[in-house]
Amino acid sequence: MKTSIIFYSLAFIMLLFSAKADKNKTKMALQKAYKSFMNLMPALIAMVLFVGLLLTYISPETISKVLGKESGLFGIVTGMIVGAVGMMPGFIAFPLGANLLNAGAGYPQVAGFLGTLMAVGVTTIFLEMTFFNKKTTIYRNLLAFAGSGLFALIIWMVM
Repeated sequence: MKTSIIFYSLAFIMLLFSAKADKNKTKMALQKAYKSFMNLMPALIAMVLFVGLLLTYISPETISKVLGKESGLFGIVTGMIVGAVGMMPGFIAFPLGANLLNAGAGYPQVAGFLGTLMAVGVTTIFLEMTFFNKKTTIYRNLLAFAGSGLFALIIWMVM
């Protein structure tokens, strides 16, 4: 809480400095930021609804059974596959991970899930191929999946 207050205060102070230096540029920057935020809003609402529905309809017992500490390697792989299908930014994924941990999921399983959730994009692979070539997209996704798995296994060994 204290860190958030510090960062918001710093951002506001910097905004005041910017406005003092050049009011027009600051106004344009705020308008662009508002427009970007409003363009992002439908995706944010969809993600928040998804997380809410997920946590409403899937019981903590089910989460604990599939992604719990006792699920071991099966839970890690399951979490990675589910995460690879979805795609979320960190500011949505990390609170989801915290909720999963509170519902009984294990750290390595959530690590695998979050790693693939943010780095692997099965649902967005065709969009990605329009910007990069097919080979690069496939290699990037495979490496991200392997890296997430390695990270989850390291956490499993440490925890």
